Amino acid sequence: YLFFFLCWSSEMNATESVTLFIIEGFKDRHLILFTVFLTMYVLILGGNSMIIYLVRTDSKLKSPMYFFLHNLSFSDMIYTSVTIPNMLSGFLVEVKTVSKVGCFVQMIFFLSMAVTGRALLTVMAFDRYLAICHPLRYTSIMTRRIRYLLIFLAWLFGWTLIVPAMSLALPLPFCGPNIVKHIFCDHTSVVRLACTDTTRNNIVSLTFALFAIISTFLLILASYICIGKTISKMGSAERLKAAATCVSHLIVVCISYVSASCVYISYRVATFDPDVRLIIAVLYSVLTPLLNPFIYSLRNKELQDALKRAFLIPES
Repeated sequence: YLFFFLCWSSEMNATESVTLFIIEGFKDRHLILFTVFLTMYVLILGGNSMIIYLVRTDSKLKSPMYFFLHNLSFSDMIYTSVTIPNMLSGFLVEVKTVSKVGCFVQMIFFLSMAVTGRALLTVMAFDRYLAICHPLRYTSIMTRRIRYLLIFLAWLFGWTLIVPAMSLALPLPFCGPNIVKHIFCDHTSVVRLACTDTTRNNIVSLTFALFAIISTFLLILASYICIGKTISKMGSAERLKAAATCVSHLIVVCISYVSASCVYISYRVATFDPDVRLIIAVLYSVLTPLLNPFIYSLRNKELQDALKRAFLIPES
């Protein structure tokens, strides 16, 4: 897919007047915003790297749940690294430019990682469903082969779902304005700069975006409805133990989908200040990756114990 894109870009650059885009970013470049976002990015890399390290090195974190969490942390790191460093550099220069090729590569990775993250949350919900609703068959179902298959399907879902929108965006001619009114190469912000009708692009991109969000949300919801029915039939002690294994994931899911809804609303309300809208968009892209490690670590004793073992701290 990327090879096709690079071949296309070398041909199109010779015929189009726009070869780079100017990222407008924030109108008021406050130092405090730079500091806040830089701190968040460092915490994202540190927290998610720690989870990946613990899962890969600690022999007691070999259950499927941690395998899926490890993949979610990896995708979160890619997701934020595609945009945040570029955004931070915009605070340090007067005019932030990005080549046309670089802009579309950023767009491809950002969209695919956003969808992949939703798919991984769905896989984790399915894992909790099997563990709670079918505990006796869990080990025989969630084999190593099935785990790798689920991860492969999650990543495949993320990459294939963006193909229609990107296939329509790549051939667009850009021959006039080149100022992207965003902090990175956002798909909608870039497509509206094309010097041709983009109605079909908007319909296709919105359709597949809604499909990605709604389909994964419904699968997660179905998993938790089944989990809720099973837990309601348990005794109080078993009920608390089963619910505790789901709380962290449920919190992450709520944060992810609520923040997505806030971004959607901010772009539909005309009275929103442009900088406020951009801040909401940034928070949407960093909030879940930032909070994931803390939510899972604070609410998971096995991860806490693994962290103590990693730093040679005696376990309580």
